[in-house]
Amino acid sequence: MANLLNYPPVILGISLILLWLSTRLGDCYERKARPLKDEEREHLTTAVGATLTLLGLIVGFTFSMAITRYDQRKNYEEEEANAIGTEYLRLDLLPAESAQKAKDLLRKYLVQRIAYYEERYEGNMVRIDDETGRLQGELWSVVQAVAVGQPTPTVALAASGMNDVLNSQGYTQASWWNRIPEGAWLLMFIIAMCSCTLTGYSARHSRPWLLVILPIVLSISFFFIADIDSPRHGVIRVTPRNLISLEHSLRKAS
Repeated sequence: MANLLNYPPVILGISLILLWLSTRLGDCYERKARPLKDEEREHLTTAVGATLTLLGLIVGFTFSMAITRYDQRKNYEEEEANAIGTEYLRLDLLPAESAQKAKDLLRKYLVQRIAYYEERYEGNMVRIDDETGRLQGELWSVVQAVAVGQPTPTVALAASGMNDVLNSQGYTQASWWNRIPEGAWLLMFIIAMCSCTLTGYSARHSRPWLLVILPIVLSISFFFIADIDSPRHGVIRVTPRNLISLEHSLRKAS
């Protein structure tokens, strides 16, 4: 199920089919079953209303979870750009040769971070992650060598800034892994199918097109939730504007 959640159009198609079938199931059963008594009809109306209310709350809560995670990814992109930009300036506190080497590596590192945000094909992520890890190791080695040889407050400031750069990448990675739990998706689908079945059962021979409205609305809602919650495959994604702007600034300054 985790792989399916990475592809919002698939979620749209699957949910539309399942929910429409659930509605049709309820409608077909209502046509074959005995007519409900007035008291039974009242109980059914209450059950349908309660189920739809619960479904609305769960969909709203899940949508809120997706938006929160999306905002978190945007915030960490901004923090990562700030950390890299600040460290680029702090590298001037190092000896000239070490500073220039670290700046060259940091510019390459910035390119890899932009690629991390813009890459949509999972197969290329191994190469990007490997290159990012290699550059992180080289950057830290440069700063560490100077900090060991010249343990001054100014060098310590540059080392602290490099630590912020490395930490910001870890926070970004964690935010991209922080997705809506599969259990929440499963619960939402089950309640949605129950709601559609009860709606179809209580339709009383309504026109067929009326039975499609609820599945369509719910499927579109599921699509947007999955789209926002999918960092790499969705239409709504975090664009690394701050990192790109920083890369342009550093290119002009160099």
